[in-house]
Amino acid sequence: MQRWRGLDNLPGGWGRCVVTIGVFDGVHRGHQALISQAVRLAEHRGLPCVLVTFDPHPAEVVRPGSHPAQLTTLRRRAELVEQLGVDVFCVLPFTVELSRMPADEFVHEILVERLHVAAVVVGENFTFGHRAAGNVELLRQLGHRFGFVTEGAELVSTKEPVDDREELVTYSSTYIRACIDAGDVVSAASALGRPHRLEGIVVRGDGRGRELGYPTANLSTPRHAAVPADGIYACHFVHRTGGRERTLAAAVSVGTNPTFSGRERRVEAFVLDVAEDFYGERVALDFVTRLRDMERFDSVDALVEQIDRDVAATRRALDG
Repeated sequence: MQRWRGLDNLPGGWGRCVVTIGVFDGVHRGHQALISQAVRLAEHRGLPCVLVTFDPHPAEVVRPGSHPAQLTTLRRRAELVEQLGVDVFCVLPFTVELSRMPADEFVHEILVERLHVAAVVVGENFTFGHRAAGNVELLRQLGHRFGFVTEGAELVSTKEPVDDREELVTYSSTYIRACIDAGDVVSAASALGRPHRLEGIVVRGDGRGRELGYPTANLSTPRHAAVPADGIYACHFVHRTGGRERTLAAAVSVGTNPTFSGRERRVEAFVLDVAEDFYGERVALDFVTRLRDMERFDSVDALVEQIDRDVAATRRALDG
């Protein structure tokens, strides 16, 4: 898969293509259905499939300070869409100028003149252009004028248990962020089609875990990362080294460590059965299930006893 930053250096002789457009944060099941539809159409027409996304998140440019929690880094997004068969992952820098571009100009200048689009596949609720004035119907009208077809993909929904009843839930990044913010990583995984992943660099902490017999890898996460609610979680600890990927079991604490009157919110992973120093390494945590709330203990001994139980619970959760 090719990865482009902007459209200034397209390959020579670039022909027509099928395009799908969106932020695609999370690449959740709804996104997967949409992208797969675009890939199938591209294969049917014998054309490359180009996924166009934006960086930074448009909300941060239109309403500074409103950047939503980020479900996936751009690098992770690229990995996921490549698995779906996308040929080109194109990141458009989202600037104030781009946010002010009228919808018809966006189609003409970017889709037609630069990408030579033959077909566009977007979600039925897709909007674009200045003040989100463009929609799927406008895309269809402009497609008739400029010679491309538009397919609007239906949103993907499922029934989820809510307060002892079932409700129809539409898969969306907003819904998944709400699940993660509540610590409901199981529902988030159901909508994503895989566990929610949190990436970061392992940095030095206080060393208190090592003193307790449970040394932890402390993650420094990206600024806008979607960090689950405070609590203890069973996770897969993903470490890439030497061109290979290892998946290890980990009991993970998210919170301020109230037993020691902590104030800084941290993500700390105790990696089971591995005596290894991960300092400076880029790692990832795949959140499988939430084990319990964050608690304050009256003594260090009581805390250690609970950690023993958390580790045992982590083994059960991940072995199952």
